[in-house]
Amino acid sequence: MVILGVALALLLVAIDHHGILPDAWLGSWLYNGGGTGARTLLGAVASSTIGVAGTVFSITIAALSLAAGQMGPRLLRNFTHDRGNQVTLGAFLATFSYALMVLRSVRTQDEGIFVPHLSLTVAILLALVCVGTLVYFVGHMASRINVDTVIELVSDDVREAVQRLTTDSFQTPPPSPTFWNGAHSVPDARRGYLQHLDADALADWAASKGAAVQLLVRPGDYVFPGAPIALVKPDCDGTEDAILAATGLGSERSSSADLEFAIRQLVEVAVRALSPGINDPHTAISVLDRLGASLCDVAGRELPNGVFIRDGKVALTVPAVDYDGLVDSMFHMIRQNAAGSAAVLIRILDVVAAVASCEFRPSRIATLKRHVALVVADARRSVPNSGDLDDLLRREQRFQKACQSA
Repeated sequence: MVILGVALALLLVAIDHHGILPDAWLGSWLYNGGGTGARTLLGAVASSTIGVAGTVFSITIAALSLAAGQMGPRLLRNFTHDRGNQVTLGAFLATFSYALMVLRSVRTQDEGIFVPHLSLTVAILLALVCVGTLVYFVGHMASRINVDTVIELVSDDVREAVQRLTTDSFQTPPPSPTFWNGAHSVPDARRGYLQHLDADALADWAASKGAAVQLLVRPGDYVFPGAPIALVKPDCDGTEDAILAATGLGSERSSSADLEFAIRQLVEVAVRALSPGINDPHTAISVLDRLGASLCDVAGRELPNGVFIRDGKVALTVPAVDYDGLVDSMFHMIRQNAAGSAAVLIRILDVVAAVASCEFRPSRIATLKRHVALVVADARRSVPNSGDLDDLLRREQRFQKACQSA
């Protein structure tokens, strides 16, 4: 936007220099003041826009500090990537740059008068646009730092990840552990989180060599320097180079191929809400509702098991998130931090019962039953009020009925 502002200033000043605009426009539509007034106007536009841009930046930093304290620093990307914040800062900085570029062309009577009337008129219009942008920014930031808005944004990321990283197709069962007997380990000297994996390219390479590769890490896992990153059978030249070309590491986790990443962002909001310093069970309940909706989206869909077949043979296996691990990442930390909070524990049972009514696979129902048993065990130990405990046990009975109907 700054570059566009500079380019627009150069273009309009060139039009003013050539004098191709009708003279009738000067009095009715365009700025018709002198050189001194033009410099004063452009100076006012430039100084005010850069000053407000600094204020906007300060407000953004304050909002980021609030979000980091109450909702977790990992959610800051939702603010820094927000187009509304970017456009607001860009509008003020572009107008500032535009005003400076036009100001340098203004000449008074002593300097050989030149007043770019069209450029000055556009500067006034841009200043008015900045006023509207500032009004928009205040309301936008007020809504963005609302915890319910943040939860909804992150839950949208979870929903997109579920649609992208699950499938309706049948998954080939992985080979037995004995299949990898005699495989050679492949060390990796790099360090960082596995952010990108070109699994198809690596599987094609393994098939071309007549080998099978088992990656020991999945997207989102940390790669330790010197530790094995994969097993290959049989051993063949170029394995390290092929893995290096198919993987990309970074300093932080990425959600592009990591289903648990977006889920942990939601869980972090709930865990912070349950901390003694914040003590906001309603936020934790809102997170639980979104997590339950995500599990309902997973119902009827397959979680990829990371097995890649080429020519009827296993060419590559990658560790994958199974249903047990998915549900564990959703509920374990919330349940552990909700000890003594009957409202949150009751809501966990309500959510799990709703998920059970959508599921039909016995293995997944067994996972949900395990979490219900954990919640009931924690409640018996940490909920002192017998009435609250009875209410929770009634929710357990509803869950059992939902499992029977499923």
